[in-house]
Amino acid sequence: MPADLTALIAASARWLQAAYPAPTGALSRALAEAQARQAVALAASLCYPTSMDIQLLHLLAPSGSHRLDWLTGCEPHPDDPDTAWRTWVDETVVSWAACLLADPALAARAHQALATTEHHSDAGSLQRLTHPSVLDSEAAALLRHPDLLESIAVLHRSQLLERLNLHGAGLPGRP
Repeated sequence: MPADLTALIAASARWLQAAYPAPTGALSRALAEAQARQAVALAASLCYPTSMDIQLLHLLAPSGSHRLDWLTGCEPHPDDPDTAWRTWVDETVVSWAACLLADPALAARAHQALATTEHHSDAGSLQRLTHPSVLDSEAAALLRHPDLLESIAVLHRSQLLERLNLHGAGLPGRP
């Protein structure tokens, strides 16, 4: 059984980029992709903190993108033959990533919580996610817009806050 989250991270980040596209230009797309991947990788590591969790994920499979597609209107074109990747999108991970993208302070707290998982050594730099530059913010204007992300973020925000021991902490702008 695969012991990593590569397919889930790639599919979930791809879904976020399709639903909240970057402005035109190769640099904007690359910066937005980096931010989406960082958010999804962090969310996936928190959602599946142990190798046993990952093995169960591979056994049971992620939820797929159907509900997310319906909520955002980002459904694939019926003639598109390249939709198999959508089966590896994980709704909870995408929701958590949306929360992290909309709130860099929450992303920083999530990055700290990564130390409690088996993935703590895999973290790498999350600078674009936790401390986005002006260029990062411009490249991911839709991807980081709290109002646009809310329909996705609200789906599993409470579980993320519980995971981070922040439930009821009265985060600004959040119930």
